[in-house]
Amino acid sequence: MNHRRQAVRGLAAALAALVALTAAGCSSKAKTGDGEQTGAGGVRTGEGVTDKTIALGALTDMTGVYATLGKSVTQAQQLYVKQVNAAGGICGRQLELTVRDHGYDPQKALAAYTELEPKVVGYAQFIGSPFVAAVKQRVDAQDKGLVLPQAWSASLLGSPYIRVLGATYDVETINAVDFLLTEKGLKAGDKLGHVYFEGDYGENALKGSKHAAEKAGLTVVEQKIKPTDNDMSAQVAALKQAGVKAVVVSAGPRQAASLVGVAAATGLRVPVVGNNSAFAPQLLGTQAGPALEKMYWFASPSLPVGADTPVAKKLVADYRAAHPGEALDNGIVAGWTAASVFGEALKKACAAKDLTREGVGKALLTLTAHDAGFGMTHDLGDPKAPSSRESVIVQPDKSVPGGMRTVRQPFVSDAAKTYTP
Repeated sequence: MNHRRQAVRGLAAALAALVALTAAGCSSKAKTGDGEQTGAGGVRTGEGVTDKTIALGALTDMTGVYATLGKSVTQAQQLYVKQVNAAGGICGRQLELTVRDHGYDPQKALAAYTELEPKVVGYAQFIGSPFVAAVKQRVDAQDKGLVLPQAWSASLLGSPYIRVLGATYDVETINAVDFLLTEKGLKAGDKLGHVYFEGDYGENALKGSKHAAEKAGLTVVEQKIKPTDNDMSAQVAALKQAGVKAVVVSAGPRQAASLVGVAAATGLRVPVVGNNSAFAPQLLGTQAGPALEKMYWFASPSLPVGADTPVAKKLVADYRAAHPGEALDNGIVAGWTAASVFGEALKKACAAKDLTREGVGKALLTLTAHDAGFGMTHDLGDPKAPSSRESVIVQPDKSVPGGMRTVRQPFVSDAAKTYTP
């Protein structure tokens, strides 16, 4: 395990060094007040806002670990921008979304953040908990642009500008283990396997499984992996030898598919539940597809894209019209939700005649009951808390739109209610 700890420390040191370098290239003066002016309609403006446009950034992964999800998150946000602009824009201005693909590479992610930072009012997307965490200090102390990450690590809580939409990974994992306990036969005295990415995402999820295990009398059997590890054969063999009765996976879609596929092939037929980042419907077309439909579930911060709600139905129809033949997945929901939250904050900021970064951040705090139309109400009034503690349990099912069906409606487990992220 020592070499893995050293690898984590090495990644953290590399990220810290990159942040220092990128920060050095910027003004050491805090951005508050820099370039602010009064624009059209008597509205105060700053970075990323002119009399005609409001510029947003999207730092995504369309070629790395989360390529399928990153693509759908981005296309959903582009659709939101197109529809808002067609309806007249926000505050008399057209939205502009500038996209950068970092491929889940820390150097590319931080370089893209630095490139766009002077040009945008904030980011409607930033995939990768470790990368968002790496810029957190800089965002809070200097840049102060709103970031709505497609990342749910509890380490991101507390920032006035980086705001987590939905349950953090630890809370989500506690809810997922509750599902295993109440509906899949897991009981006190059993061993629970947990396969997780090294770094912010996986280790935050591990805190959740350990908390749930302590409350329920379970023993957690850990298997730490890297984002570059795609074959889970060794991990399955270790879990099988340990005699686990269920498994949690906090990794990417590829790792989850390998885990479930290998487990089914080698006789480890136990329920597997993943975090929201650990599934893409495209996996149902692979060799692991049948096993995923039988053995796999995942927790989600929203109802799936194929949900029976007016917003979901309209979004599916509009997305299919814009991208015919492309798969539907929950990246569409995540992207649309974040874009709509950012849009509502911009509308509130406009009403207050303050489209500066500070104005948009303050406006977000007033969204204490935002309903994006996917089963969850988000309270963004407290930067120290996730916007929700609820999770939905979803099962892969290629017979339904989006390849996912809801098996447990939004809920908060008792163990999650009393837990502090």
